[in-house]
Amino acid sequence: MEGFCRSSIQFGLLAAALLATTAVPTLAAESYPTKSIRLVCPFSAGGSTDFNARAAQDKLTQLLGEQVVVDNRAGASGQIGTRIVKDSASDGYTILLHTTAFLTSPLIYKKAGYDPFKDFKMVAMVSKIPTAISVHPSMPVKSVKELLALAKSRGKDINYASSGIGTNSHLTGELFNLMGNVNIRAIQYKGGGPALAAVVSGEMQVGFSNITNTARLHEAGRLRALAVSSLKRSSAMPDLPTVAEAGLPGFEMVAWHIIAVPAGTPDRIISLLNQKIRAALADPVVMKRFESGGGELIPMSPQEVTNYLKGEQGKWRRVVKERRIKAG
Repeated sequence: MEGFCRSSIQFGLLAAALLATTAVPTLAAESYPTKSIRLVCPFSAGGSTDFNARAAQDKLTQLLGEQVVVDNRAGASGQIGTRIVKDSASDGYTILLHTTAFLTSPLIYKKAGYDPFKDFKMVAMVSKIPTAISVHPSMPVKSVKELLALAKSRGKDINYASSGIGTNSHLTGELFNLMGNVNIRAIQYKGGGPALAAVVSGEMQVGFSNITNTARLHEAGRLRALAVSSLKRSSAMPDLPTVAEAGLPGFEMVAWHIIAVPAGTPDRIISLLNQKIRAALADPVVMKRFESGGGELIPMSPQEVTNYLKGEQGKWRRVVKERRIKAG
């Protein structure tokens, strides 16, 4: 009898311990958030990804009831910040805002250190921002067709400024090369600012840059914008044709921006974040900020984001392979 009682007590303690262990994530999810949330931006301040992080930061803080802190962790085409989030606790307090390099870095770098679908869960789509193709005013071209013709006749004599291997400007340039059957050479710079400055100064002939910055320089006569990379025209430059209209049917490159969390994050937290992010993006003040930056807000569920990115991964895998884009 004594042995039976002892066994019953031990079983009860074990059951209680197991119940307590499984209850912790549930309780954490139900009370989330109870402290500030770190939003890691794996690129430097001032770029399009940083813009996306800060445009909705205040409204998201208000809706969540806890401070959302933007943490810029730039380096290695976004890999440093991405790995920081991957290695963080799966509790919703460290989240990632990323763009196209999230998918392409593992295709380009041997030691990117993460798998976008195994190591992360998608939370929400924030926006899509097109790139503008531009040239220095001294270039004897005024359209995409003329640029393609010049590139075919002059070969590698024409260079374009890229903000780094695997970045949005680099991918846009290589997609342009692939679909246009040309070979404009990429010259790598340390960020979008230096790359754009190189085109403005005439050091580089061609640029693939953020449409807002390009619009301002185009209006000042310091750049000549030729086309926008999205399938439809941008509100930032409504008179500018798309690349598809201007000579390369089907061409599309938009810098999408998504929110992701470490793979073990509870679905309840992901659902709450998705709900609050979508509410923040629906705020009129936030919408106006994105419109001024040339961004299109795209509400999606976590599964819709995952499906979209898997389609994008196939597209960029082809570009990386056929253009032989590789890094250490």
